[in-house]
Amino acid sequence: MKDKKKNVRETALELLEAIDKNQAYSNLLLNKTIEKNQIPKVDVGLLTELIYGTLQRKMTLDFYLAPFIKNSKKLEGWVLNLLRLTVYQMVYLDKIPDRAAIFEAVEIAKKRGHKGISGMVNGVLRSIQREGLPSLEKIADPVERLSVATSHPLWLVKRWVDQLGFAKTEAMCELNLTAPLQTARVNLTKISRDECVTILEGEGFQVEKSPILPEAIKAMRGNLATTNAFKEGLLTIQDESSMLVAHALDIHHNEMILDACAAPGGKSTHIAEKLNLTGSVISLDLHEHKVKLIAANAERLGLENIKTKALDSRKVQGQFAKESFDKILLDAPCSGLGVMRRKPDMKYTKKPEDLSRLQSIQLDLLDAVAPLLKNDGILVYSTCTIDKEENTMVVEKFMQNHPEFLGDLSMIKRMPDAVQPLIDEFSLQILPQDIGSDGFYIACLRKRV
Repeated sequence: MKDKKKNVRETALELLEAIDKNQAYSNLLLNKTIEKNQIPKVDVGLLTELIYGTLQRKMTLDFYLAPFIKNSKKLEGWVLNLLRLTVYQMVYLDKIPDRAAIFEAVEIAKKRGHKGISGMVNGVLRSIQREGLPSLEKIADPVERLSVATSHPLWLVKRWVDQLGFAKTEAMCELNLTAPLQTARVNLTKISRDECVTILEGEGFQVEKSPILPEAIKAMRGNLATTNAFKEGLLTIQDESSMLVAHALDIHHNEMILDACAAPGGKSTHIAEKLNLTGSVISLDLHEHKVKLIAANAERLGLENIKTKALDSRKVQGQFAKESFDKILLDAPCSGLGVMRRKPDMKYTKKPEDLSRLQSIQLDLLDAVAPLLKNDGILVYSTCTIDKEENTMVVEKFMQNHPEFLGDLSMIKRMPDAVQPLIDEFSLQILPQDIGSDGFYIACLRKRV
């Protein structure tokens, strides 16, 4: 006889443990688990909600639990995660009655631990149900209160308040607690956006045209990566912020373009599409397995003007001649602080020193690719973060060391109307709340003739 399949909450608990122990990204682990365990479609939504919700609000949940737990440090990790998971359901999920959430938690505790643990879990959860939650208003300092209320580490909230001001930080932290819509880029070398929308609707998907970009669509329901349209190379999953990079490059037919840190290939394939199958995109990445991803994406989309190579882009000068590219994109390795809605666990693992270490790598990469650009060519530097140390400070340092590069003020003319008000001379900082997309930075530099 087969073992009874684990229910959704047990699976969620195991995933939360794995994320804690292995520092694994929640989005990757969740997708793997859904595929491996063949989770029924009816349960996928709840499982996703439980994982992301519990992770997104971990600090808030710990604040709520603190008065009811005598010594949380002595608790086993799985017990604390079980309590978080259950309080999340009690506080944030209206459709699940408290009694059902508590009953499930106690049953899981009985199965996994001894009688004392199930009794403690029952006692803590019943006390919360009876006495109610502690008030966040008790936290006097507004920055600390925002940190706990939106579950972002205090050092990060302080940093953002210093860089962006309190109001923008608050809006960003609150938005980071919501799930992003999936967006996709239509492959205009194969099909028009209108035709693609019609095909997707025929497949039963609810999609809308993006008001920001002419090649973008939003999935209101369903995963577009599972569609026939995706398999046939009519679209690519990509965030709108990320799509803006190809617009910043000012691409013309027959150009030779370098994408120096290209995996998994979203921007490379967009560049290749904008070249309309002319010219050439050289897509580099450090890891061979990631380079294979780029090649697979290019093949699926029918883009034969992409050439891939596994290479550390700090060593590009040994591979390519000076002034051999019309345009260069450096989408640099970064802290990823702009994509927290997709990877909520990320905010608990980052440290301030990570950003300084990354800045050094970002500058090394810029120094390496700069000589490969033709005179009057365009270099675009981009990141999926919102931190000045990795963005404006990197560009300023690079320009000080490379006086042959100037900010390209004509960038604004080729960017979509919706983001033009956000452009500061030759750079664009998008916060998640600006257009409902990932946080992203793009700077456009031109090499003097």
